[in-house]
Amino acid sequence: MNTEPSGPVRIGPNDILRLVLELFAFFSIGLWGFLAWPAPLLNWVFGIGAPLFAIVLWGLFRSPRAVFSLDPFGKALVEIVIMGSGALAWLVMGQWLVALVFGLVAVVSGVISGRKEFA
Repeated sequence: MNTEPSGPVRIGPNDILRLVLELFAFFSIGLWGFLAWPAPLLNWVFGIGAPLFAIVLWGLFRSPRAVFSLDPFGKALVEIVIMGSGALAWLVMGQWLVALVFGLVAVVSGVISGRKEFA
């Protein structure tokens, strides 16, 4: 459980970008789930289940009010898995340009955020 004292919250441009990237990753994983599976049942299971799993994983380990406290490397691993899954979803759907742009923006934003966490 997080026991850090709460102070004034400072939200910068990278924080807003990271929120947009998180939402886009969840959307991408869901879209992949609906489009990648031909059977009517499987596309609903993966289309709803895959982003729901990613959201729960993010909420448990990576969100600012995470249930389980991880060190920065654990947080980075969770973020890489979720953002990488979003980029991979676009690649599997044949949209390599969207995958490349999303992946690059997510990496740059993650590095900026990680440097801020270590400072």
